[in-house]
Amino acid sequence: MTLRPEFGAKALGISPAKKRLSVDEKGLLISFIALLVMGLVVLYAASYYNAQDKGNPLSDVLSQLLGVGVGAVGMVLVLRVDYRVLQNSAVCLGLVALSLLLLVLVAIPGVGRSINGSRRWLNLGFVGFQPSELAKYSMVAYMARALAARRRDLRRLFRGLLPLFLVPGAMFLLILQQPNLSTAGSIVIVAALMVMLAGAKWSHLSFIGVCGAAVGAFYALSEEYRRERLMSFRDPWKYLSDEGYQLAQSLLAFGSGGWFGMGLGRGRQKYAFLPYPESDFIFAVVGEDMGLAGCLLILGLFVAFEFFAFRIALRCPDRFGALLAGGIACMIGVQCVLNVAVVIGLIPTTGLPLPFFSAGGTSISILMCAVAVLLNVSRRSGA
Repeated sequence: MTLRPEFGAKALGISPAKKRLSVDEKGLLISFIALLVMGLVVLYAASYYNAQDKGNPLSDVLSQLLGVGVGAVGMVLVLRVDYRVLQNSAVCLGLVALSLLLLVLVAIPGVGRSINGSRRWLNLGFVGFQPSELAKYSMVAYMARALAARRRDLRRLFRGLLPLFLVPGAMFLLILQQPNLSTAGSIVIVAALMVMLAGAKWSHLSFIGVCGAAVGAFYALSEEYRRERLMSFRDPWKYLSDEGYQLAQSLLAFGSGGWFGMGLGRGRQKYAFLPYPESDFIFAVVGEDMGLAGCLLILGLFVAFEFFAFRIALRCPDRFGALLAGGIACMIGVQCVLNVAVVIGLIPTTGLPLPFFSAGGTSISILMCAVAVLLNVSRRSGA
């Protein structure tokens, strides 16, 4: 007698992967592929001028394609392993420990690579690695595992809820040393959102929010240049020669784009006017080249992606899988909202990339693996 392939999985209480794609999986994949392709196209339009100084106008796109290739391999591997392996204490805590170790290493002068005054990368020979990207999603896995534990009583603030923020808090402090307030803040924000999704009391969430806002305000006001940056976003034209320059150039890009843009690659702000057009401010290039219509199209794709990601989370019968999928959706959504808010001047300028669009091999590779986890949750939980 031969055993069916799914027998081992069923015996372990693990649902075998579905053969057919569900509507949510199809929607997630279509929006994911559309964002990935548009991201590469926009990245070329934003980077080819400055990339000529490196000897090849395609250098940033080729580097991104390398990250996409690594991410594609990672997606295949992630889809072959049941997502519940992340609930295993050795795997989950191992990822957290590795993330914290790498964040400590990147903070050491001479070990972490410093670019433009920020030490955010580890040099791995032929390629750079940004540990904060791994830390974001290892935190999501940790929070999902902790919140799914039966012994966790979220109704108790000091014994049940606050201890959960020790790991996100440690990551926050380490990333803050780079300095990278936006990424550090996004980790704490997503941790709070996951606690909210898990059913914590609103009074406790309000207390945590007030504490977080107080820490952020203290950090923002503790240095002169941070105070200037905080004030500059309110009136960038007043600080045009200093902290307000980047935002002012970004707003000029949006104003030049109008309704339908100047044409892909035809915008002028990337010609040494707008700093970092290929990374933190790439959405300004979208506004100038593709206009309001292009911005709304891309934001619509993000909304569609988030819609299907949260549907997968809501339909997952497994509490760990639901929180894991919800946390990944929150991380991508929060990062998108913060980036766009910075570029259009709603919040102070910080260095946070736009998912799928900003240049960064580490970011796109890990992001693609996170998308694979979403598909894994849907296919193996029966969501």
